[in-house]
Amino acid sequence: MFPVLKPFIALYSAVLFMMTGLGLLNSYLSLRLSIEGVSTQMVSVVLTSYFIGLVVGTFVCKRMISSVGHIRSFAAFTAIATAMVMMHGLYISVPFWACLRFITGVSSMGLFMVIESWLNECADSQVRARVFSVYMIMGYLGGTIGQKFLNAGDSQSQTLYLVVGIFLVLGTVPVALTHSIHPELPRIEQISLKTIWRKSPIGIMGCFVAGLTNSAFYTMGPVFAHQIKLTVSQMSWFMALTVLGGLLLQWPVGTFSDRFDRSLVLPSLGLIVSAICIFIVLATRNSFGMLLVATTVFGGFIFTVYPVAVARAHDMFDAQDVVKVSSALLLSFGVGAVLGPLFASTVMILSGTPYGFYFYLIGVSSLYALITMAMRQKEGVQILPAEEQVDFVMMKKTSDVVMHMDPRQDIKEDVE
Repeated sequence: MFPVLKPFIALYSAVLFMMTGLGLLNSYLSLRLSIEGVSTQMVSVVLTSYFIGLVVGTFVCKRMISSVGHIRSFAAFTAIATAMVMMHGLYISVPFWACLRFITGVSSMGLFMVIESWLNECADSQVRARVFSVYMIMGYLGGTIGQKFLNAGDSQSQTLYLVVGIFLVLGTVPVALTHSIHPELPRIEQISLKTIWRKSPIGIMGCFVAGLTNSAFYTMGPVFAHQIKLTVSQMSWFMALTVLGGLLLQWPVGTFSDRFDRSLVLPSLGLIVSAICIFIVLATRNSFGMLLVATTVFGGFIFTVYPVAVARAHDMFDAQDVVKVSSALLLSFGVGAVLGPLFASTVMILSGTPYGFYFYLIGVSSLYALITMAMRQKEGVQILPAEEQVDFVMMKKTSDVVMHMDPRQDIKEDVE
């Protein structure tokens, strides 16, 4: 196993450093804005700008990478992202921070594209599944570790900006010193969302719902934790264990979805997420330990909706369509990610309680489950036997370049 992964250690290290920094930054900005008395709605506006930047970066970063190469692009994107992080410390302003988050989102997408195209170029079909899986694990681990660094300094000092900057800069070292070749940026053909909707409405809705819920957690989760009076240390555990849960349950949920009809698995996930949220609202208010257990399970299910939905969509398409379908599904997720924080913050305000965060998640997840089951009952979706489904693949939502590493295209081609 190690000889197979050895050529990718530099890139894996870069991913770990980068995701640690970005994971810390997102939670810290939510916390800092809340401490400064910024309204919940304005916090969501600032943090939503990052997801808008990710979507825009999908279209604008490819040209730069193709023009100047991967190492130079990686250094440039890192420098821009690091500068944006440091500029948060100049002064607190909602419009100013929103602009910084937007530019950080664009730069982050560029970083994802560089790393993912590099991994794709260096991994042949025999090892691609293992390379892909370890890459995803590094992303989740980085996101988990980053949350624990919330304790690294005073929440109202500049220390945490420096910590984030250090991690981002350290991520450039293994890339700058690598001897790997400069890969070509994969060309991604387009497919309309309408086409995917006709063949897999459950899959594309699942990706959209995952965007609505996942982004809401990353942006409003720290706000919720602050409003229920968790300490910074407790907040770091709350965030870290939720992300870790997303990693731990990927394989069990994925295996389950391989063995049963995904048009039933997906609404079941929605109902499970809703049930866990109801439990959190009713049973964890006086027990921090119970909240940690519940949020770990919550993370395990909420972060598996996207990969299961992608797998469901791929069930309906041929091997040659894997990359372009995944790219369109990522766009669907991105649209949901932009809207999620805005909707979640609105529900929190209207409900007058921090637990409005979970009311929002209950509503979105339950509605998805009900719509999916209704479509299934009316034969609005195609039902596939488990043996005809493609394999589940653990996935994070980064750039569309990573879709070229999806081992399902190799598996389906081998079968054919």
